Amino acid sequence: MSELAARLSAVRERIADAADAAGRDAHDITTVVVTKFQPVSLIRELASLGVRDIGENRHQEAQAKARELADLGLDWHFVGQLQGKKARQVRAYASVIHSVDRTSLVDALRSDEASVDCFVQVNLTDDPGRGGVDPEGLEDLVEHVLRTPGLRLLGLMAVAPLDEDARAAFARVRGLSDRIRPLAPEATALSMGMSHDYRDAILEGATHLRIGTAITGNRPAPG
Repeated sequence: MSELAARLSAVRERIADAADAAGRDAHDITTVVVTKFQPVSLIRELASLGVRDIGENRHQEAQAKARELADLGLDWHFVGQLQGKKARQVRAYASVIHSVDRTSLVDALRSDEASVDCFVQVNLTDDPGRGGVDPEGLEDLVEHVLRTPGLRLLGLMAVAPLDEDARAAFARVRGLSDRIRPLAPEATALSMGMSHDYRDAILEGATHLRIGTAITGNRPAPG
């Protein structure tokens, strides 16, 4: 077994254990393997190990990888902050966009032809420079997504602040998800949990995990 296969197996076991502790079915949890700065050879190996969901957070890198690996039929998840001017290019290859956080980006993603799945990202910090909509503006942004052709809202995405207990932060996201339920009853998915805190995320209802180094190992230096 390769080192990559061993790490993937270990993470899958921990996900199953956390799901069992939460009284959930691990098959209902999607693991998005984040491959920032990783070579396409690693993604090909991941695909051979049964991984179908790949996450990237830089458009140029993601676009190049998606083109080179088109033969694998992978689902590409864009998980980084997205510039409006790049929105249509990202739509061309991404199956899911996790970082919708403002009305101008929603407008840039509009399409009368095809739909793309998306999450509304919530900012759990007091820093407006971090990605995500302020919770006070959540309902307005959700309503804007729901009115915009070409977007299908899956639910909410968030990153736990470093200065807060991760499980408490994820519980806040779950509460926000409950808050928007009257507006978007089908948007129940939760994209939360990374390499260091995915167990806490699962315990609070995460449906999509964004896991990088715990599976891929340390990232190479950016090219």
